[in-house]
Amino acid sequence: LIGPNGAGKTTVFNMLTGVYKPDDGLIRLDGEDLIGKSTIEINKAGVARTFQNIRLFHAQSVLDNVKIGLANHYKYSTLTGILRLPKYRKMEKAMNERAMELLKVFEMEDKAEYLASNLPYGDQRKLEIARALATEPKLLLLDEPAAGLDPEGQRQLEQQLDRLRTRGIAVLLSTHDVDFVWRWADRAAVLAGGRLTAAGTPEEIFDRCGQIPGWNFSAPMIYWIGKQLGLSPLPRSREELEQRWKRNAPC
Repeated sequence: LIGPNGAGKTTVFNMLTGVYKPDDGLIRLDGEDLIGKSTIEINKAGVARTFQNIRLFHAQSVLDNVKIGLANHYKYSTLTGILRLPKYRKMEKAMNERAMELLKVFEMEDKAEYLASNLPYGDQRKLEIARALATEPKLLLLDEPAAGLDPEGQRQLEQQLDRLRTRGIAVLLSTHDVDFVWRWADRAAVLAGGRLTAAGTPEEIFDRCGQIPGWNFSAPMIYWIGKQLGLSPLPRSREELEQRWKRNAPC
């Protein structure tokens, strides 16, 4: 989802997760109607999310934050972050093992006992995604996941998103970063003033971005360079552009 501030990206996420109820229309996942379900019921149906402003249990350890994500399928207090699971002690070993598996995916297993508040910003982003994945969602919603990340943090995020894709998890993210959309997305949708103004592949969107109502972004740099050089298909990353240029450049 691409759009300026106030376009409605977070509102869409809030409706998809049951925070808001739409006035009209349908929200279905694999044929199941999600309207009227609680956020916990929607999470159990297969939808998980992260937030633009990171929401972790900062007084809890990294490991416990992921276990709280696991507990979404059971019962826990959102006010205190204290797990209240039936027969919790018998399940603790299995939950620890599952949480550590997720931390290994994000290369954070050595930080399992750290307080979440002591993690650098990029690791907090990764921890929030790991916690969302604990419930094995079909659809993962990421609200501005690259916001505040340095270039290395963005590179690591994209690697993790690629891994999610190979696991068959659908990812819907909101962003202002058109270069990120060009590098990574299969499809894009543009929101402006609470309305969908365009949808299609990234190339379809950027080919007519000057004609899309509410569009106020520049075209992605790699897309623009590829167009100027007449490359087909267009390169999607700097590395791909460099390789294509070396192959086609005159001696």
